[in-house]
Amino acid sequence: MLTAAILSGEPESAAHLLACLEQTGLVFSVKQWSLPGDKFPDASEMIPDVVLLDLGREPETYFAFGTHVRRMRPSVRLVACSAMNPPNPQLLIDAMRIGVQEFIPKPVDAETLKEILVRFTQEGTSTNQRTADKLIVVMGSKGGVGTTTVAVNLGVQLSTHARKRVVLLDFARPLGNVHLLLDQHPRFTVRDAVDSLDRLDSHFFEGLLTHHKTKLEVLSGALQPEEWQNIPTQRLERVVNVAQASFEMVLADIGSHFASDLGPILKTARMILVVVEANVPSLWTLQRRLLALAGFGVDPQRIRIVVNRWHKGDEETIRSIEKEGKHEVVAYLPNDFRKASSAVNLGSPLMDNHNNVLTDEYRQLAGRLAGVENGTAAKRGGLGGFFSLSPKR
Repeated sequence: MLTAAILSGEPESAAHLLACLEQTGLVFSVKQWSLPGDKFPDASEMIPDVVLLDLGREPETYFAFGTHVRRMRPSVRLVACSAMNPPNPQLLIDAMRIGVQEFIPKPVDAETLKEILVRFTQEGTSTNQRTADKLIVVMGSKGGVGTTTVAVNLGVQLSTHARKRVVLLDFARPLGNVHLLLDQHPRFTVRDAVDSLDRLDSHFFEGLLTHHKTKLEVLSGALQPEEWQNIPTQRLERVVNVAQASFEMVLADIGSHFASDLGPILKTARMILVVVEANVPSLWTLQRRLLALAGFGVDPQRIRIVVNRWHKGDEETIRSIEKEGKHEVVAYLPNDFRKASSAVNLGSPLMDNHNNVLTDEYRQLAGRLAGVENGTAAKRGGLGGFFSLSPKR
């Protein structure tokens, strides 16, 4: 089922379009905007899936409105309805420039509109699947397990080894630390993105990013705790959508923050990597977070476990994770304290090319996530090595 809106300056025509939408049986809510009168929707207003532009004598006003809603939600479908049949070439060109995907004559026929909505629904399903394949959320079972370290080094390996265009979104609260681990001095943060949704498109978004020499792009996290005040999840969702439209892979570091308002983002992610350590507090928290994720409606097949700071003495503990849980452990990152600590303090990711088991594990994990062959994964007796990283549909 779709959400829709009608932009019209003629009450009778708007009523006819509303009746047509209801007759299709494919729409469960319809919003109505009037011209002149209604202001352009602001960042707090939800943009529907489909917007019908009931063109009047001055189509430029309708096209300006359509341009605005596309900035707010790039995936919105615009349908222009015109009494001009056939429409003149210039009108068609202007409509195409703002992203109108269908142009239908008035009076609109309900069957014609239904055919269009059916096609949008089918296309939207495949688009959503492709979009979901881009977002990977990295979260910690608790604070202090190295979530940001994992997110940063995974992002670097996806960019350098897998050669993907990757953006790392620092959504950790109350403060973001990604820029510290990469020795960056960001000019803009996530707050700038959510405060500029009215003009947030791919070009503007890329201007907010901080570039790293490894070609990893970063939307920096909050530099002051108060920056997270009054940021509804809907705004974060739009930032994620624009990121997915611009990059091949999107990583979102949410740190140890865990609340129901993140549910919509977690449910649309291709995968959620939960970082744990093999100790009682971390594993105790892990079990409760997995239950909470299930309560949010997150598909358990999309959840994977990353064991950080692992050493051989943890094998019995890790066996218990695999035995008691239904979620695969996809990486065992060894406890190389000296190298990891030095990398964090220097603001330099792990980049050693040889004789570094920790870097190799990050590289193997990145390769699997990106679909790049890495050769045979390291085998560990009884632990099963790496598992398939493709979520079951």
